[in-house]
Amino acid sequence: MVNVIDVLRDRGFIEQTTHDKELTDYTGAGQVSCYIGFDPTASSLHVGHLVPIMALAHMQRQGHRPIALVGGGTGLVGDPSGKTEMRKMLTIEQVDANVADIKRQLARFLDFSEGMALLLNNADWLTRLSLIPFLRDFGRHFSVNRMIKAESCRARLESEEGLSFIEFNYMVLQAYDFYQLCKGHQCRLQMGGSDQWGNIVAGIDLIRRTMGQQAFGVTFKLITTSSGAKMGKTAAGAVWLSPELTTPYDYYQFWINTDDRDVARFLRLFTFLPLAEIAAVDQLSGADLNSAKMVLAYEATRLAHGADNAGQAHGAAGSMFGARTVPEHILPSSPIHKMAQGADQEAVPCTEMTREQLQDGLPAFKLFHMVGLAKSGGEARRLIDQGGGYVNGQRLDSGETVISANDIDGVEIVLRAGKKRFHKIIIKGLKK
Repeated sequence: MVNVIDVLRDRGFIEQTTHDKELTDYTGAGQVSCYIGFDPTASSLHVGHLVPIMALAHMQRQGHRPIALVGGGTGLVGDPSGKTEMRKMLTIEQVDANVADIKRQLARFLDFSEGMALLLNNADWLTRLSLIPFLRDFGRHFSVNRMIKAESCRARLESEEGLSFIEFNYMVLQAYDFYQLCKGHQCRLQMGGSDQWGNIVAGIDLIRRTMGQQAFGVTFKLITTSSGAKMGKTAAGAVWLSPELTTPYDYYQFWINTDDRDVARFLRLFTFLPLAEIAAVDQLSGADLNSAKMVLAYEATRLAHGADNAGQAHGAAGSMFGARTVPEHILPSSPIHKMAQGADQEAVPCTEMTREQLQDGLPAFKLFHMVGLAKSGGEARRLIDQGGGYVNGQRLDSGETVISANDIDGVEIVLRAGKKRFHKIIIKGLKK
């Protein structure tokens, strides 16, 4: 079997590794356990978390055991990495609720049955620590001089707010997580984003000092789009993995709108399609490249939301923009080629309203904000006044234009923001 480190490197995940040769030997000698931590700072993970999630999924596909560690304990402290100010402190109840939601999302990508993958919560050990014994047994192994040189600490120390004592302890706690997983689950490999390098190295050093074992680390490249934007950020905000926060249709549309220059790279990172097939995408242009985007959108949505929701989103997109068949020679391994080509408009985001609610009409900017096509009334006004607002395919001249029951077309009113963001107002009680 191909070494999983080579798989991750060939697909564009890896930025740095520790102990290169020893790590390759370790992952090539049989099943190993590896872990990645996820902070429960929100009720949902987002597209920016997909690189570590996909890395764990590749580990499992190559016969290894991934451990997803949810930071129920460290989430009460807050990771200073990548932040110029202190994170908002969460209550225990908020953290616990977020942990439960994140577990459900990770289960879409990893098989947790029969111990094939583990989902652990570091609150199980961190919240039970006694301070003095912990400082005596573990705190003595950490050099403050080295800790303040870590990128996560240095950036905060130089900021106006500075670094709080509670956040300064984050590196110690994450290193202790690695120690606990090594001791209890024979996990000697930690992976994470490039900003986690200092924390990972601290854990490797702690394991060496306390257990006399060699542990390993891998960090991933920071993924940005070709335009330089941070992955997963749009004008409407973050693209969430929770279907309640980002519908499967909107999730599909996010991937459809991928920059031409990023299609092949994102196929390598965010799908499991064969590299040989993806290599051919680099040579595509025009309609064929758009077909490759459809495959990317379908595959990414299928992983996050399941085949049924991916199929519905694909069909809904076809109903709004015109159905197109993906040529068989483009990424032939994708199940998209086996799907029946049919319009499925039910997946387009909808809001139900009564005819009475629309009888007196609503200004267009209020309606666009109400259904989520804009984050505020002001943003909706600007969108419409700049020519980006449509009702039933007709461009709106002003945000003050009144939309009323007179605009009902059949049983619905179709709103559009920009070229590709749709929302339907479905009128209750009307039949097609």
